[in-house]
Amino acid sequence: MQVKEKFRQDFKTFLKTIGNKLCIANEWRIKGFIDTQKQIFTISNDTKIVSKILEIQLFPILKEFADKQGYVIELPKCQNYYPDLTFIKKDDESIKFAVDIKTSYKLEDKPDQCNGFTLGSHGTYFSNRKSNKNIHYPYGEYCAHFCLGIIYERKIVDEFKRYVISDLNQIPSVIKNLIIFFVEKYKIASDKSGSGNTANIGSIKKIEDILKEKGVFSSLGEKIFDDYWINYQKIKKSDGSYISNIDDYLEYRGIKNK
Repeated sequence: MQVKEKFRQDFKTFLKTIGNKLCIANEWRIKGFIDTQKQIFTISNDTKIVSKILEIQLFPILKEFADKQGYVIELPKCQNYYPDLTFIKKDDESIKFAVDIKTSYKLEDKPDQCNGFTLGSHGTYFSNRKSNKNIHYPYGEYCAHFCLGIIYERKIVDEFKRYVISDLNQIPSVIKNLIIFFVEKYKIASDKSGSGNTANIGSIKKIEDILKEKGVFSSLGEKIFDDYWINYQKIKKSDGSYISNIDDYLEYRGIKNK
């Protein structure tokens, strides 16, 4: 079995154990922040706060997996470097896997969709696979690039309320009904930028398609995903505009659209 496929399958098997460690009865186990006076402050459902706490909660869980499978985990040297986690095989340091933790929430008006993810930059380190800019190891040194994704439902809580330890079971969670998945990032990528002002790759948003790994490039393959995003808005069309969608790209490359 190829090392990438073994890592993927082992991680997906391990994934089945994660849910109960993050939630109880579909409610998030994290209830708030505690101070030295044993006051508990509720958590905002702000996406950045939820994302960071989920990440911290996952670290010791993922270390269990790494230890069992013979990997070490390295965190990025600087904030906002790619990826969130680098898994390195203990007996062969040339084997590295990039794992980015991505979280998003279900849309209230479109419950079959989430708010989407950004899947890393398509800038310098993506186009130059030997570059060290904003990346832990050069992109080309990784055997594969994965997303550990979590989609959740948000809840409204009273952020002004304070609790004590005896109230623990009555404190509402700000998120619930977590959906957890593990996928190679190109398989859930869209052909659109993930954010307006930065060079981020966007994801698809329909939850069923995410879980079935049916992104824009899933049937086209990773090589086309790489080439598309390396050349995103760089190939000029006859009308003077630049290619920024998959149909124009495939026509330009002479590739049949699947």
